[in-house]
Amino acid sequence: MKIELVQLEGHDGDTAYNLLRTLNAIATCAHDTDLLVFPETHLSGFVGGQQLAQVAEPLTGPTLQTVLQAVRERGVSVVVGIAEVHDGSFYNTSVLVTPEGIALQYRKTHLWPTERGDFCPGDRFGTVLWKGVRVGLLICYDIELPETSRALAQLGAELIIVTNGNMDPYGPVHRTAIMARAQENQAFAVMVNRVGAGDDGLVFAGGSMVVDPFGHVLFEAGREEVRHVVELDFDQLKAARRDYDYLKDRRLLLSGEQLEHADGRRELLIGACT
Repeated sequence: MKIELVQLEGHDGDTAYNLLRTLNAIATCAHDTDLLVFPETHLSGFVGGQQLAQVAEPLTGPTLQTVLQAVRERGVSVVVGIAEVHDGSFYNTSVLVTPEGIALQYRKTHLWPTERGDFCPGDRFGTVLWKGVRVGLLICYDIELPETSRALAQLGAELIIVTNGNMDPYGPVHRTAIMARAQENQAFAVMVNRVGAGDDGLVFAGGSMVVDPFGHVLFEAGREEVRHVVELDFDQLKAARRDYDYLKDRRLLLSGEQLEHADGRRELLIGACT
């Protein structure tokens, strides 16, 4: 599987600009690319308050529909983030968009303190079987809590994809966290962060990474914009779990109702967060 990490700057609240850059990345990716991964809320940027209500869209809205059209034309898939509105509530959401449609959506379950007045936390973790690999999504601060990745692993995740919006001075925190999440769950982890400055003065740390099931770093970006393709060998999953298997050896299970869907999705419902 070939995955392109698309580490870009974003314009907060400027959906048209962010969408244009997304479409350009899709149009110019290598012909054998399977998946492109973008940063957290890449399509909308970071927005809150009155601006959030103006920018947020449903998943059936025009921005994601335009992405879906581009994905179909190019024959690739993408993971990208957006500020979602649903039934009057706002969510920090990432989606796996394939030529067939939205295969998986994930609403950030663990909100950063400044998000909590604007966004609602998600109430579930989910995975989907895609190209023979079980994929799960997380967003930024989620990875600092080990239970989030373990929830995906409990659902069978082999590839954990993190859309990230991590800023200074916390870059080293996420570098450590993503390696730990991959190693302790014996799964691949792909994290794509934003770079540049935001409208509120934040400086984003870059450092997008790919980590194998042993916790080894396969690729690490700097602080500038970059597009980089990695090829994952999923035979490494068997090798990592050959002598010991953390999931089988654990004695504590995460609570929550587990659901199996006919389309291959698995979900762990955790209920409303506060």
